[in-house]
Parts: sequence; structure tokens; C-alpha cells
Amino acid sequence: MSGKNKYRGFSTKAIHAGEEVDSRPGSVGEVVTPIHLSTTFIWDKPGRAHSRFEYIRSDNPTRSAYETKLASLENAKYGLAFASGLAAEYALMQVVFSPGDHVVGFDDLYGGTRRLFDELIPGLEVSYVDLSDPDEFDRAVRPNTKVLWIESPTNPMIRICDIAALAARAHARGILVVSDNTFLSPYFQQPLALGADVVVHSSTKYIGGHSDVLGGALLTNDDRLYEKLRGIQNNCGAVLSPFDSYLNIRGLKTLAVRMERHQKNAMAVAGFLKSHPRVTKVLYPGLEDHPGHDIIKKQATGFGGMLSFEIEGSLADAEQFLSKLELFSLAESLGGVESLIELPALMTHVGLSEETRREIGITDTLFRVSVGIEDAEDLIADLKRALG
Repeated sequence: MSGKNKYRGFSTKAIHAGEEVDSRPGSVGEVVTPIHLSTTFIWDKPGRAHSRFEYIRSDNPTRSAYETKLASLENAKYGLAFASGLAAEYALMQVVFSPGDHVVGFDDLYGGTRRLFDELIPGLEVSYVDLSDPDEFDRAVRPNTKVLWIESPTNPMIRICDIAALAARAHARGILVVSDNTFLSPYFQQPLALGADVVVHSSTKYIGGHSDVLGGALLTNDDRLYEKLRGIQNNCGAVLSPFDSYLNIRGLKTLAVRMERHQKNAMAVAGFLKSHPRVTKVLYPGLEDHPGHDIIKKQATGFGGMLSFEIEGSLADAEQFLSKLELFSLAESLGGVESLIELPALMTHVGLSEETRREIGITDTLFRVSVGIEDAEDLIADLKRALG
């Protein structure tokens, strides 16, 4: 569904795009898009549907409103909503990969994406490299390289790559560029404007924003690619339900104010952690000494609410620290209003081999934090008490 509309400001689009009030005679004039639960729609006669809506898997008014809204925020021509982020990624992989193709991916990609590459796409060759150095991409490219797959920031090492520079190098070789924008959301970063061909979101995170909805999305300006993706979406049926579409619409309306608060709190938490004697490393791109600080300032309008940090000691020390936290919830996922903390080595990235985790930099005392929108002083007090 097209994301073009008459609005300019981000928050104005987030609130109004895709769901203009119907004030025609006979309309009830609702200001919120209804949850359209009907699984099928009336035809005027055989061969002529009453509207473009025919069957819920193919299209749905609530999902269409959400796709339009999200596309407008990424300044994309098209948006497609899926039942999860991995469903969106798998659909994209079905379109862009053939057996024998090669993909270059960030070595710190989301673990679920790596599992799709390594286990579910037959015949795919994969090179995982540190794309914070664009020259690593050049060294990894092969004659059969089809796609460059990036995240910025990455998960959980919070690495930053120069999206525009990498996109230019990839396009010079005819390579498609896919950018996962989950961590920063369209509020802080818009990869299509930087040269990416497709943007991926797990809308479960910041877009939904309340830890109560599962979803994924693909955004693109490519007409041909969109038609193929829409075909896969329809034929495989991994579509977002009307109710979940409504929840994502609701989440987008407060995305701007939430992201500002997430960032403000993350800066405060990162500053505290950096000053604590037990903390040996703080990874947050808003800190001036972060290796990607200058790049993210160039290509994004903010630093987000995700950070990682490492403490001295062993796995036992890490578990003891976690047991003392009261406000931070020990849980996977991210992007909700509540603050979450997790230990990647035993949780989100336990599926990686110990050798791979070590190569990436994931130690037994590295924590990933999704900083919520609580009062920053309460978050810092909780961390201070647990660190001792």
C-alpha cells in the first residue's frame, strides 16, 4: 500500500496517515480506524468485487491503514505487514534468493535472521563480517553475491555501519541492500533515504511499543519487488491480523514521544554505567567515545534506547547482579515502555556457538538493555543497588 500522503511532519503522519476521517453522509465519522474482522467481502456480481477488498488474507481495511501509515513514516512507496519480523524476513528471502546465491551480513545480526540464513534457505552461501568497516564488505563480495544485509545499530554489540557508503558500494555491483531498522525505528532513522532497497522491522518492538503485539513489516520503493513480495504475502498467508494491525496503528501514534523518552533515559543510564567502577564497557552510540558515534550522527536523528554493558567477573557474578534488580525485568525482546535486561550468552544468543559469540564479543557478563520510559532516577537507583 502506498505511503504517500499530504502530511509532512512525522507525528502528524503517525497520527493521521492512512486513516482520514470519513465524514460523508451516513458515516459515523470515527476518528480511529475500526478493527475490521470480516474474513470476506461482498462482490457486486461474479467477476466484479464491490471494492478492492475480497478476502482477509489478501487485504484488510485495518491492515491497509497500518501499512499506509508505516510506509509514510519510512517515506516508502509500499508497506507490507506480516505476522512477525521473521515472517517478513522469510518472505523477503523467498523472493530475493535462489540456491547458490551468496549474502554478506553483519556478523552481529539478530540471531533469528542468522538461523534463517543458516538453516532454512537451501543452498545459500553466507559471509558474516564486521560491516562497521566498509572495506570488509569489499573483501567479502563474491561473483554470486546477491544481497547485503545490515543492521545499524546491531544486536547486541550496538555496532554502527555507514548505510549510505555500503549501499553505494553494493549498488555499484548490482547487489540488493536490506536494512533492519528495528532498533532506531523510522523516527530516528530512514534507511531508504540512505540507499537501502528494503527496510525490515520487527514491529513487536518500538512500533508496537507496549510488549503486547507480534508483527513484522517490509518497506520498499521498488515496484517490481513489491509485487513479488505482495504475492508471497498473499500466497503464504503470514499476514498481520486486524486486531494486531490496530495495535500497531495505536503504537505508531505515540512513537515520536516514546522514542524521545527512550533516548533521554538511555543517555542517563549509559552515563551512570560509564562512571561505575564495576562496569568495564558501555556500548551506546550516544556516547562520544562510541566508535560509531560520528556515523550515527550523520545518518540518523537520534541514538535510540538500546545499550549494552559489561561488568567485571564471571557468569556467576552476572547472574548475581541480575537477581538483585527490581525494576528492570529479566526478559528477551525490547522496545516496550518498560525497561528490560537480558544476558545474551544464555538468552537471545545462546544458539550461537561459544566460538562465534567470542568472535562477535558476546561475553558471559555482557548485558543488553532496552531502556524504558520510566523515571530515569529510578532506573539508575535500581542499577546502582544491584551493582553494589
